[in-house]
Amino acid sequence: MSMQQSWRWYGPNDSVSLSDIRQAGAKGIVNALHEIPVGQVWTVEAIQERKKIIEDAGLVWNVVESVPVAEEIKSAGPRRDKYIEVFQQCISNLGQCGIPTICYNFMPVLDWTRTNLEFLIEDGSTALRFDTTAFAAFDLLILKRPGAEKEYDQETQEKAKSYLSKLSDQEKLTLQQSIIAGLPGSDKNYSLEEFQEQLDLYKAIDEGKLRENLAYFLKKIIPVAEESGVKMAIHPDDPPRPLLGLPRVVSTEADAVSLLEAVDSAANGLTFCTGSYGAHPGNDLAGMVERLGDKIHFLHLRSVQREPDGSFYEANHLEGSANMYQVVKAVVKEIRKRQANGRLDYQIPMRPDHGHKMLDDQHKKTNPGYTAIGRLRGLAELRGLEMGISYTLQQ
Repeated sequence: MSMQQSWRWYGPNDSVSLSDIRQAGAKGIVNALHEIPVGQVWTVEAIQERKKIIEDAGLVWNVVESVPVAEEIKSAGPRRDKYIEVFQQCISNLGQCGIPTICYNFMPVLDWTRTNLEFLIEDGSTALRFDTTAFAAFDLLILKRPGAEKEYDQETQEKAKSYLSKLSDQEKLTLQQSIIAGLPGSDKNYSLEEFQEQLDLYKAIDEGKLRENLAYFLKKIIPVAEESGVKMAIHPDDPPRPLLGLPRVVSTEADAVSLLEAVDSAANGLTFCTGSYGAHPGNDLAGMVERLGDKIHFLHLRSVQREPDGSFYEANHLEGSANMYQVVKAVVKEIRKRQANGRLDYQIPMRPDHGHKMLDDQHKKTNPGYTAIGRLRGLAELRGLEMGISYTLQQ
C-alpha cells in the first residue's frame, strides 16, 4: 500500500486505545501533547516519553497534530516573536526525536466549527454538521456579536429568528457549546463574554493582514523545519469561509498556492483535508492533488455532503460531495511519481478523518468525530479503494 495508514490518537486518556488502533490495521499514530498549554515548549523528554508509549504498542508516531499556533502569532500581538521562538523550539525538539511531520493550522480563534455534533443520519448513526441557519442564529441572537447583522441578508436573519424561536433553553445551550467546542483547549467552559474577547483580538485584522501574519510566521519557522528534517503541513480552514467576522486564508487552491509561494521550500507543505477543502464548492479536489501533490505532506480523507445554502454534514468516507475515487487515484499517481523521481519521502501519511458515531460507540463518550467504529469503517473502505486503484493502474 502506498499511503501510510495512520490514526489520530488523543493520548493515554483517549477512549480508543493503542491496542484498538493496532487491531484496526493502522501503523502510524497522529498525536500531540495536548496536556501542554499553548505557548509552552514541548521538551525532548516529554516527546520521548510519548514516543516510547506509542512504540511499545508496536506503532510509530509519524505525524504531530497539532502544535498549536498561539493567537498572539495569528493576530501579530506584542508577544508574537516570543511565541514564535517557542514554536521553533518545538519543531527542533520534534525533529531531534525523529518525528517527521507537523500538522498545524492558522485559523483565528476556532480550530473548527460545527453546529451539531450528533446529527442523525438515515441509517441511525450520527455525524458532525454545520448548518448555516443555526450558525447565524448563534451569531446574531445568542452571541449578539456587534456588527453581525451587516454580514447576513434579511432572509437569513429571518430564518435565524424562526429557527431560534423553536429551540428550548437546553437546545440553545447545546448549540452554543457545539460551536465553542472548536476553541483550542475547549475542555474549559468558555462563557460568551470570554468568546467575544477572543474575537475582539481580530477587530483590525482583515484577510490581507492575516495573510501577512501567516507569511511572517512561515518565514520564521520553515528554516528551522529544514534544519530539523521536519515537514510542516498546514491544515485548511474548517469550514472554508469567513466566520464571526474572522478572516480565513487557507480555504481555496489559490490560498494554498499563495502560502506555498510565500516560502518556497520542501518543508513548507500542506495537510490535504478533503473534508475541509471539499466543503468549498469551488475546490477541485483531485485536480488540487495533481497540481499541488509534491507539497502534500499529510492526508485527511473524509467527505462532506454539501447543501445549496452552504450547510454540510460529514458523509460516509466514500459518499458525499467528494469524489473519493478520483482523489485517491490522484494520490496513488503522485506517490508513484515520487518513487520514479527517487524521493525518499514518497509515502504520504493518511488518516481516515472523522467518522459517524455508530453501533456500540453510540453509548460511549468520545471526542466529536473520533469514534473508533466510524473511523474503522472509513479506514477499511479507503484501504480497499486504494488497493483496487493500485492494481488497476498496474494493468
